[in-house]
Amino acid sequence: MKEQEQQLIDALAEMREDEALALAKTMLDRGDNPVRVLELCREAMDIVGKRFEKQEYFLPELVLAGEMLETIGALAKPLIVQSAGGEAKKLGRVLVGTVHGDLHDIGKNIVTFMLDINGYEVRDIGIDVPVKKFLDEIREFKPAVVALSGFLTLAFDSMKETVQAIEKEGLREGMKIMIGGGQVDDAVRSYTGADAYGSNAVAAVTLCRQWIPAAA
Repeated sequence: MKEQEQQLIDALAEMREDEALALAKTMLDRGDNPVRVLELCREAMDIVGKRFEKQEYFLPELVLAGEMLETIGALAKPLIVQSAGGEAKKLGRVLVGTVHGDLHDIGKNIVTFMLDINGYEVRDIGIDVPVKKFLDEIREFKPAVVALSGFLTLAFDSMKETVQAIEKEGLREGMKIMIGGGQVDDAVRSYTGADAYGSNAVAAVTLCRQWIPAAA
């Protein structure tokens, strides 16, 4: 089992699309935990992101990685929903976006996906999102939680700038801000002024559960 999990990570990270999709389908068809399959995808995407930072991979590889993830996600989602007992009523609103200067959307997409299947109403506003766009969306969507994503180290300043602008505009009251991305840790959380950081998509769901009380 472990060997096949490693094969899936390697196939995704090495851009062997046909092999990766066939492996994922085999694992899901035989009843492997679909959340675990998505977690393996995330591990592979971390490798892809690091290679992009080192300029070993470029935009076409990022796009292909995102497409592979989307295909596997489409296979996994019905199985996760089924195991959760069907679509539940929405628990609360979460606004998700990758901050300006960063074009990574793979981690963000996994977070959006996991929040969605766990019953949250998610609005994903994309990548390279300017501060003003976050402010406009917060005013319109009125989320309980804002999730700022960023993989590159330069994203930390963008995150800080976004958090400060949200505070300055008086929009932070009654709302929580989480950050996430490949190199985010508690020191980055402290630097940006966010309420918490999530090391992966499951952590993001856990934070939302803590912050958004389930309706009785």
